[in-house]
Amino acid sequence: MFRVVNTPCGNVKGRCEEGIVCFRGIRYATAKRWGYPELVTSWDGEYEALEQGHSCYQNKAFNDESGSFYFKDFNEGNKYTFSEDCLFLNIFVKDGVEPNSNLPVIVYIHGGAFINGCSYERPFHRPEWPRKDVIAVTIHYRLGLLGFGCFKEAEEESGHAGNYGLADQIAALHWVKRNIASFGGNPDNITIMGQSAGAMSVQALVLSPETEGLINKAVMVSGGGNSRVMSLTPSSKKMDKFAKLYELTGSKTFEELRNFDVEELHRIYYKYQKEEKIGLITIPYIDGKVLVETQFESIKNKHLKNIPYLIGTTSEDMVSGILYDMARKWCLVQEKQGLSPSYLWMFDRYLPGDNSGAWHAGDLWYWFGTFNNCWRPFEKKDHELKEAMISYLTNFARNGNPNDDNLPNWTPLIRNNQKAMFFGEGDIRMDKVSRRKLYHFMLFKKTKGF
Repeated sequence: MFRVVNTPCGNVKGRCEEGIVCFRGIRYATAKRWGYPELVTSWDGEYEALEQGHSCYQNKAFNDESGSFYFKDFNEGNKYTFSEDCLFLNIFVKDGVEPNSNLPVIVYIHGGAFINGCSYERPFHRPEWPRKDVIAVTIHYRLGLLGFGCFKEAEEESGHAGNYGLADQIAALHWVKRNIASFGGNPDNITIMGQSAGAMSVQALVLSPETEGLINKAVMVSGGGNSRVMSLTPSSKKMDKFAKLYELTGSKTFEELRNFDVEELHRIYYKYQKEEKIGLITIPYIDGKVLVETQFESIKNKHLKNIPYLIGTTSEDMVSGILYDMARKWCLVQEKQGLSPSYLWMFDRYLPGDNSGAWHAGDLWYWFGTFNNCWRPFEKKDHELKEAMISYLTNFARNGNPNDDNLPNWTPLIRNNQKAMFFGEGDIRMDKVSRRKLYHFMLFKKTKGF
């Protein structure tokens, strides 16, 4: 059964699936290569939002990744299409919700090291949040070289360069702000949420002067926080490395490079990255507009947004101790500056089905509630844990406080009470995190990366 919504852009058609109306593949912006996004404000006729939009070009567009750790959980059985034309979002609303119902909204930003991922990997199929009267939005954005390439010629053209993937995310938030009331959402109650690189994106967005008035709450899952290791650097330090592409592609001008075949460009760049060992440079940096200072400068200058946060990690994450400390310090800064409360968590449920433990991104199955998309033999306690985590999350999206009368009380982290909410093997409970245990695990047990 189909549903049609009238938006400021025009009519859009979605499909009702098990009580949730799914609008997939809505184009929110357009952009040329290494150019900033232009918001979509109208379309001709009725927009059929029935199929997923293209994902940004990435490794799995060219390589068989069926042997990777994440393939079975995230990608097995999925069919993807890839394109530079990838600025699409998906909206999920409980059937029967009327326009202007003022429901809270969660906008989710996927992870993948800023080089992989998309909004319709298996954990993200039809989130359960609408059943709690919270609208879900998932987005695509440009990745890798296409999303974070940085060239002097582009800076001369626009006055600044790079962070195109972040600019896409900001454009998506503008689109949601303008249009979500038509789907029943409250444009003044938008929570942004991300995991791993998505969490780093959330942190970048809350630090950006370009997001004023767009964000009301934030959730950072296994990423974000305070860390000198992950501090932002100026774009000028990266331009020389990207300029090497002129030589490698034989391009004489910036326009030639812009129009160079995208698949060949991808192969050339990743071969160059591997052979020259330049590292992962396609990540957020200070460009003078989207990002203008490091998180430490933002803290020192008291430029942090006064919004509440949920932030946490898993007990067997890639670098559990570091991620936990980053999250803890972020909460303490919020308290020290008298800002809105921050709530810390630790997910330590060993997922059933293998011996990988509470791995990086394993908690997404529980936050999204999409067990039906997963091969794992979830048990009764997994379903109970999932329901509790979704309730905490949607309560937080609703009013900035995750608590209700049916759940154990989750207190904000403060200097004199540095406890996290534990989700997992034992009872859901507030407890202190043993950083020694986390660092020991990080140093002596090989973990999976994402």
